[in-house]
Amino acid sequence: MAKIIVYNNNTNRMERFYRNENENMPYTKKGYLKVGEFRGSSKSPTIWTTRRVMESFMKQRELWGGPIPVGYAFKRPWEGGHGKQSQHYAGTAFDVAQGWTNEQRSKLRTSAKNSGLWVYVEPARLTPTWVHFDRRQTPPACSSGGYPALKIGSVSTYVLILQDGLNNLNYTTGGLDGIFGVNTQNAVKRYQKNSGLNADGMVGCVTWRALQNDVVARGRSNTTID
Repeated sequence: MAKIIVYNNNTNRMERFYRNENENMPYTKKGYLKVGEFRGSSKSPTIWTTRRVMESFMKQRELWGGPIPVGYAFKRPWEGGHGKQSQHYAGTAFDVAQGWTNEQRSKLRTSAKNSGLWVYVEPARLTPTWVHFDRRQTPPACSSGGYPALKIGSVSTYVLILQDGLNNLNYTTGGLDGIFGVNTQNAVKRYQKNSGLNADGMVGCVTWRALQNDVVARGRSNTTID
């Protein structure tokens, strides 16, 4: 049984669902995307995504007219497997069609680009043996891309990434809820101070880079929470 945290873009609220691996993900039709498919290789009992991402995948599948095999979707940062500010950690990205022919992948890539459903579709030269598309939040805090800036009052799966990393490093946020409240702000300030950063309690490019460098692929710690 997985706990699935979903950021509902329509209401700006975090929602929780409990589903078995062979059940469909929230906001998708039965058989379009199972929990186990979205989880991929993650061993976490808790996974997260957004309503908009789920609806985009559902519409993409309908445009395609058939199943789209998912190789990789969700990971928690401390599990690693992707880059330091990967959208997979936010639950907003899919790597699909690994077993297809180049022609099939080319057609799907074109369909994803033309659909208007995705913020980013990776070019074939970067992912020649799979298709990557994601619905990331913009603008990024760093000019080179990555995660958006966060501050008190922010609500999103990016706040979950932040809380997950801080808890993993023993800077308790009081929970894993996707809501940037006072406890999370205080944890950010403590992390910033101990890392030699400006302890303003806001998460911009410099803090994101430092935190992800410390957390990605670190593994579960005794202070990690679900």
